[in-house]
Amino acid sequence: MSAVRLAGVDGCKGGWVAVVVEPGGVMSVERVGRLADLVDRPDAPQIIAVDMPIGLPERVGPNGRAPERLVRPRLGMRQSSVFSMPSRAAVYAALDMSIADEAERYRHACSVARASSEPPRAVSKQAFHIFGKIAEIDRLLRGRPDLARRIHECHPEVSFWAMNGETPLDIAKKVKNAPNKPGLALRRRLLATQGFEAGLTSPARARELGVGEDDLVDACAAAWTAGRIAQGRAIGFPAIPDRDGEDLPIQIQA
Repeated sequence: MSAVRLAGVDGCKGGWVAVVVEPGGVMSVERVGRLADLVDRPDAPQIIAVDMPIGLPERVGPNGRAPERLVRPRLGMRQSSVFSMPSRAAVYAALDMSIADEAERYRHACSVARASSEPPRAVSKQAFHIFGKIAEIDRLLRGRPDLARRIHECHPEVSFWAMNGETPLDIAKKVKNAPNKPGLALRRRLLATQGFEAGLTSPARARELGVGEDDLVDACAAAWTAGRIAQGRAIGFPAIPDRDGEDLPIQIQA
């Protein structure tokens, strides 16, 4: 049990879903519109693990950043859940509102990504749709570098790998972009062994919050990782974080 307040955070439609764990172990879940809303309130968590990339390179080599290259081999059939992040320039190109058409912004981001990667590589549509949240964290940490000690990158499938005795899960939580009940049930069972009660992770709770079942389950996995970070037990990929051009850490923890 941690002596500090923790949170696990995952992106959801219209904001973020946060699972907060109090020092005594009491858990709650909520939605926030901006990550800064969670960071700046009087009872802000001291350690936050977030399922979103932190640290963006100026140029990208084969197979993405070091964390992505390191965790994929551990995830078996789930390794496709780890997207290769493009350069910071490509992320912000996707948000260029001087280009009104989304399809054109996507093509623009792909063009910038190809120009800043070796070998040249476009960006996936899945990654493109989370660039707004990646930029939100990037701006927050670049403007307030001290927060890098509190906000840490995780990846739910890597967290579940660690939770499952460093063994990849053999069932996906989504199939064809729809919830997969057996995969979600498996993850809820693993979370239950770590003290996450069924009422917290249930489909009904996700509906109440207006978030996806997978988003809620992933936020719980992130909260579990936040606890390991607080206790000094988290596994880092890489063990010593890389640094981007803004001195932000590039590391997935689990």
